[in-house]
Amino acid sequence: MQSMNGSPLATAPSPGTLAPGTLAPGEGAPDDVRPAGPLGRRAPWPLTASVALVCVALLLPVAFLIWQATGTGWPLISRLLMRRLTLTLLINTIELTLAVTTCAATVALGAAWCVERTNLPGRRVWRVLVLLPLAIPDFVVGYTWSSLTPAVHGLTGAVLVMTLGLYPLVYLPVAAALRRADSTLYEVARGLGSGRFTAFRRVVLPQIRPALLGGCLLVTLALLAEFGAFEILRFQTFTTEIFTEFTLGFNAAAASALSLLLVLLSLLALGGEHIVGRRGAGRGPVASARVLRVHRYRLGWATVPVVGGFAVLTGLSVGVPVSTVVYWRLQAPDTTLPPIPLAGAAVNTVVYAGSAAILATVAAFPVALLFVRHPGRLATASERIGYLSQGLPGLVLALALVFFAIHAAYPLYQTPELLVITYAIMFFPLALVSLRASLVQAPARLEETARSLGCRPAAALRRVTLPLVAPGIAASAALVFLAAVVELTATLVLIPTGANTLATAFWAYQQNSSYASASRYAIVIVAIAVIPGCLLQHWFDRGPGRDPGKSREQS
Repeated sequence: MQSMNGSPLATAPSPGTLAPGTLAPGEGAPDDVRPAGPLGRRAPWPLTASVALVCVALLLPVAFLIWQATGTGWPLISRLLMRRLTLTLLINTIELTLAVTTCAATVALGAAWCVERTNLPGRRVWRVLVLLPLAIPDFVVGYTWSSLTPAVHGLTGAVLVMTLGLYPLVYLPVAAALRRADSTLYEVARGLGSGRFTAFRRVVLPQIRPALLGGCLLVTLALLAEFGAFEILRFQTFTTEIFTEFTLGFNAAAASALSLLLVLLSLLALGGEHIVGRRGAGRGPVASARVLRVHRYRLGWATVPVVGGFAVLTGLSVGVPVSTVVYWRLQAPDTTLPPIPLAGAAVNTVVYAGSAAILATVAAFPVALLFVRHPGRLATASERIGYLSQGLPGLVLALALVFFAIHAAYPLYQTPELLVITYAIMFFPLALVSLRASLVQAPARLEETARSLGCRPAAALRRVTLPLVAPGIAASAALVFLAAVVELTATLVLIPTGANTLATAFWAYQQNSSYASASRYAIVIVAIAVIPGCLLQHWFDRGPGRDPGKSREQS
């Protein structure tokens, strides 16, 4: 969900970070230096207080799991974790994570470069199409592929389905970063004799490294929390076993133990990303705070294969599930269930998802701002806490929020507000990743200059920084909105009595094998997803990285 950036990701330098001569590449910058932030400036207390409040909310699910574990007893928890089944789940999870993250990063990086930096025919259409997989529920994708051929199951099927569904989590932050990365450095490297791939690896990749690492982190955490697709594809992971223990075995102790192990795996993923990010700190090119030059390069002879590649990608990730849903829609209704009003479900979906997008983006902004502008232990800890929720199953988050509402805020129980808060916590990492990437590439010196000219800090932030990070804000809200539209597990637990969303309505009919009746809800979900995709295109085209006079095509 981040995603999408810079976590210790933000350690990679970016254009407009330092003035010429401040710190040349290779002069031994400390690993923890984040050039985008003003040095030696203490974070204002309102910012620190806001971040602390957000962190408390994000830690509620972890506190619930610890409470469950201590009530059960650690001896029993340890015996549950030492089962042979736990080792099998661990191996499955690691193999799946490595394969899907590598494939998603490769696909997303190539797609983002072609869309943002080449004269790809139909670029605006492809920009929308490559984002649509986020709007198609994973359980729909899994069912459509498994219904085509029984061969799509197990590890191979899971890698295929999850790569096609999750690569946009890497694409969005990388595309946003490419919009702000200066083309001049790449052109200089090419002029000095470097080949295309060498120049890309040595010049462009360090500039977009925070976004790439953050997107990969989101993919990893999303895999840890996925349930529906793996259940359909008959691939066992920690999440499928947790759901089984909670709902079928009524074994809260085993479910809590496995959930705590998921939290540990999430922390390991965060730590690994932190180590990789630190090793890349201070090694990339450093640019001055001049006007960025964004060029689009001619594909030439590669136009046909690149367009063909995009057609195959969107055909597999969008065409297969959509065509299957259309097939269902053409069939006669086949259900005895009472009808669920389509308009009411659609309105609920848009309101809940839109509210969650706003709440998550507003909550993630101070965390990203503290991490990028005021680096330190507190900033790093708060930024790490922001990613924990992405690695927890929706069922665990929902039960944690229900427990909190019953014991501390009963008026929230069974209300839309509690569902929106759950969405915001669940998809907080998606907002954080995109906001952090944009703030890393927004020169802090411009904001400091505005302050020196008499602007108050809040005014400088509003007039200078916010316009620069507008594409990241749009990407943040769009990611959360798309994820909330298709969320199912937590929604089934928290949806107010008598209310429905498009996802819960689809699931009700699908569980009854009424695929023709379920198809119309799936079609509306996909149609709604086009809206944030078009908004992203609009923001990218208006973003600060756009310069019509300098965004010319080159060979």
